[in-house]
Amino acid sequence: MELEQLIRNLTLEEKAALLQGWTTWTTRAVEDLGIPGIFLSDGPHGLRKQAGASDHLGLNASVPATCFPTAATMANAWDPDLGEALGEALGEEAAANQVNVVLGPGLNIKRSPLCGRNFEYFSEDPLLAGKLAAAYIRGIQKTGVSACPKHFAVNSQEEARMATDSVLDERTLRELYLTGFEIAVKEGRPKAIMSSYNLVNGVYANENAHLITELLRDQWGFDGFVVTDWGGDNDHVAGVKAGSDLVMPAPGPGCAQELVEAVRRGALEEAVLDARLRELLPVVFSTAEALKTAPKTFDQEAHHDVARTCAAASVVLLENDGFLPLAKDLSIGVVGDFAKTPRYQGAGSSVVNPTKLEDLWSRAEAAGLKLAGFAQGFSRTDPKPQQALIDEAVALAKRSEAVLLCVGLDEISESEGLDRSTLALSEGQQALIQAVCQANPNTVLVLSGGAAFLLPQVSCRAILHGYLNGQAGAAAMVDALTGKVNPSGHLAETWPLSLEDCPATPWFPGKGGVALYREGLFSGYRGFDTGEIPVKYPFGYGLSYTSFAWSDLQAAADQVRLRVENTGKLDGAEVVQIYVSKPDGKLLRPRRKLAGFAKVFLRAGEAKTVSIPLSETAFRHFDRATGTWALEGGTWEVLASANVRDVRLRAEIRLAGTDTPVCNPDKAYPAAFCSGKVSDETFAAQLGRPIPAAGGTGPIQPNEPLSALSRAKNPIARLAGKIMTRMIRKAEAKGKPDLNLLFVYNMPFRAIGKMSGGMVSSPMVDDIVFLVNGHWHRGIGRLIRDFFRTKKANKAFFKQLDEAAAGRTQHV
Repeated sequence: MELEQLIRNLTLEEKAALLQGWTTWTTRAVEDLGIPGIFLSDGPHGLRKQAGASDHLGLNASVPATCFPTAATMANAWDPDLGEALGEALGEEAAANQVNVVLGPGLNIKRSPLCGRNFEYFSEDPLLAGKLAAAYIRGIQKTGVSACPKHFAVNSQEEARMATDSVLDERTLRELYLTGFEIAVKEGRPKAIMSSYNLVNGVYANENAHLITELLRDQWGFDGFVVTDWGGDNDHVAGVKAGSDLVMPAPGPGCAQELVEAVRRGALEEAVLDARLRELLPVVFSTAEALKTAPKTFDQEAHHDVARTCAAASVVLLENDGFLPLAKDLSIGVVGDFAKTPRYQGAGSSVVNPTKLEDLWSRAEAAGLKLAGFAQGFSRTDPKPQQALIDEAVALAKRSEAVLLCVGLDEISESEGLDRSTLALSEGQQALIQAVCQANPNTVLVLSGGAAFLLPQVSCRAILHGYLNGQAGAAAMVDALTGKVNPSGHLAETWPLSLEDCPATPWFPGKGGVALYREGLFSGYRGFDTGEIPVKYPFGYGLSYTSFAWSDLQAAADQVRLRVENTGKLDGAEVVQIYVSKPDGKLLRPRRKLAGFAKVFLRAGEAKTVSIPLSETAFRHFDRATGTWALEGGTWEVLASANVRDVRLRAEIRLAGTDTPVCNPDKAYPAAFCSGKVSDETFAAQLGRPIPAAGGTGPIQPNEPLSALSRAKNPIARLAGKIMTRMIRKAEAKGKPDLNLLFVYNMPFRAIGKMSGGMVSSPMVDDIVFLVNGHWHRGIGRLIRDFFRTKKANKAFFKQLDEAAAGRTQHV
């Protein structure tokens, strides 16, 4: 049936019901009209289709799937082609498991290294994140299923993420936090996109017409559907008006009834529902059709090989005095719990049940390394030094010719729903590193973790970092240690010397329901480089077992060309990064920004001339006065670099500017932005409005998180809040965060109605808030009354849906 006729055949109630989830992972089907339900499943770095009871945070079992390296790992490869190959394998697994929509990739900007979900995001740079996300999307959608990049937008913290307002100026929003999504949409053409929980400048992202209609749809050309994050709907009517299509997971009939009532009272035109269905239904039909003919199995070994290739390309060589690759016949002690129980993925909704899992100890044995023994070294669940474990490790180190010391961030450090409080490793790991490196100077640190952290000041021979490298990461790491693979990863984020050096630190995470992005454009390397702040490892940094020579740079506005030669004795790959800079510019801007990149593979002695397109985002800036993109004319520097601070070649080009006059009242303040010391006056000037005040006082409001129970007037509610807090702390102390409890703790009261499957309506949420604010008896009475009203209304709505289908059947 033709789409327009199909929409006309639907009743108002059926249209509304199609714009929400019907179960935790599926949408509603209208069988007599041939409209199938679709299945949406987590999958940023591997499919997570739950096999049993559904819970959106991944605590229950999921079907076996390939656990690929996380986005933070893959970004270090700087290789969109490899990302597309990963995406295609992921899409094949989704299709084999009858999944229509893969919820990923994640491409939020890494504003602070403390964000607990950084392992799931690519980079602190929007160009790198956008290019890699577009590659994932193309790969996934080759199979006919839909990708769903997330979380749109300005989602940079986990604490109170469902109830926090991200406050930033429009230029920072457009140039830094939206550019990655813009690239992903224009170059990847996703069929779906997920809105974020948070507000953006006072408006929930899912009902923000500026984001969803003006930018995403009208300017970037997105023609798919927008889905809420699970429980992320605030006002469904406002969301549909703004251009959002689908509420997940299963809010119950009350959500659809809100749309129906809004149409009937004239607050919403039925044509708006029709418009949303024109965006949603084509994806429903196209993905359902693709699944009909998709193979029901996938080649597990082939996909494991893809995971291994991706992991190998992402390994970053941070330090090496020539000790690596490992010499043959060395007696090697292996230390660290991660060597036998690997850290290979993060925690939360992205957790994958791997088809197989390799560990470094077993892979080192299989590779023929001469292993002297294993020592656990530290406890994952107790951060304090375990002297017996350290003594055992030191004894092994002393009787070995070399040591592989496997350390990094443990599970409690990186999780959805929980931000880190420090960059430091656990005290136990710090003590272990110092003791082992002192006992044996021939120590190689093998690191794991999805974000930057601090290492103790020790002397070692080499440092290799695998990030969170998936189920085949151990084999890839052994390949890098032995020289079978030449490490070619380069960091996609800055590694600072201290947390205090990070520009966002004074404002992260946002408290009281407000996250102030005071550092503006000077986040990540843009702040470190502009402020000339020393770092441990700069953005784009990575070493190799071979050497490269660069020459003959030729630059134009749309591309650069240069010659790269492998001057060493081993085959290898170099990441050529192109930055642009305008030293004489009148506009407040970071000193340099990434404008293009390419990964160049060269045999020993080989040379190639490389052409690198410059992104359309390279020279532009957003002009707040006119609300348009502009270009400052004149002389620009083009820098061919091995990392943001290692410039190999320079060239100059002249560009004609736009007619927009360049005005910069804040040019005197870049140092303040970089150091995190932006005054209220300066930030308000950037915003063009007063700074919103933090909340968290007075009576609890429906959009505050349940953590606000600590100030509830009702003593029973306060007690419930205290019990919940104690349970969270107890789980953290054991090293196993309770993700569902963390989700509830940070969830706003109004989300109770969005996550209950219809048992709790919006009026009932208001009753609960009324109750916890001290009105116990009246609150209970209202809650009981509205419970039965909700039950009756739900029954009536289901009856209307049944009657609509029966009426069409009878008519036929």
